[in-house]
Amino acid sequence: MPTFALSRPTDHVFAYGAGVRFNTIDAAAAVLHNRSHEYIVGALPFDLDSPAALTAPTRFVRRPVRWQPDSPPLPTTAIKGFDPQPDEHVRRVDAAIRVLSDPRAALVKVVLARTVILRASAAIAPVDLLTRLVAADQGSNGLLVDLSSAGPHYTGTHLIGSSPELLVRKSGSTVVCHPLAGSAPRASDPAADRTNGQMLAASAKDQREHAFVVDAMAAALAPLCSDLDVPTTPGLTQTPNMWHLGTRIVGTVREPATTALDLAVALHPTPAVCGTPTADAREFILANEGDRGFYAGAVGWCDSAGDGEWMVGIRCAELSADGLTIRASAGGGIVSDSDPQLELAETSAKLRTILSALGR
Repeated sequence: MPTFALSRPTDHVFAYGAGVRFNTIDAAAAVLHNRSHEYIVGALPFDLDSPAALTAPTRFVRRPVRWQPDSPPLPTTAIKGFDPQPDEHVRRVDAAIRVLSDPRAALVKVVLARTVILRASAAIAPVDLLTRLVAADQGSNGLLVDLSSAGPHYTGTHLIGSSPELLVRKSGSTVVCHPLAGSAPRASDPAADRTNGQMLAASAKDQREHAFVVDAMAAALAPLCSDLDVPTTPGLTQTPNMWHLGTRIVGTVREPATTALDLAVALHPTPAVCGTPTADAREFILANEGDRGFYAGAVGWCDSAGDGEWMVGIRCAELSADGLTIRASAGGGIVSDSDPQLELAETSAKLRTILSALGR
């Protein structure tokens, strides 16, 4: 079974084994720069002060074709709880809106998340859940990381998901980011679905929320990249369950030694999963949610030439070592004119990615 996988519309990567484990980003970055290992794969936590889950695999396979697997059956699951309960999430959003509405507050956006806890009737194999997610996604997006490198608490635990959001890709000197921020649910009726997308594109609130993300990412890339191309108007991106505003940012690295991992660390966490300003939003999240672990972190790979790809760790779940407990998380960006009930509904729509794969 792979210890790491990343499936994308144009290619897919599988890595096996753990020749060396790293729970700090600095240690993994160092072996890339001194080229003592050819590849690093794994996950960065939401809070970069927490342990990472990075490895130098014993085998790395990258195939330049789209992975289109069949969807295997999974054991049945039952919802066992929420963290927090839906009404508590609404209360947290309402409290955040009050803070954001205070003209004295530095905080202008914060992303709040909630978790659904499920129990399987029999052990779920990590690769089977990954395969279900990839088969259901129109872009074949999928990710899997063995989180054991992060320490005893994570031994045997896997992060599995189908993130649509590219944090950063580096190929040679070219850097590409595709942040998503501003969301609306898909609808089964085609006319209603088109309307949802059109309303999102016309939403001043969502355009403002998206601009926070793009501006912050452009500012983070500016010292590392030249010739940045940052479109002024976002486009629409669709997943099976959501519409998103998205902007494709392209640049050229200033220094050849800059790696995809370096870029991921410089960009993470973006306002799409944290808020604006970053430090204030992170403090608010840690005080109100606690430790997110690897939800809203980053998942990807990097080679010793500096090339690689990192996805934002959303539309994902942590699968326990025994394969029986699944913790699926989703969040939404809160600004001063957010509606708490609509924010709750947005997290429910985003959770459909995992819940649908589990037959819920």
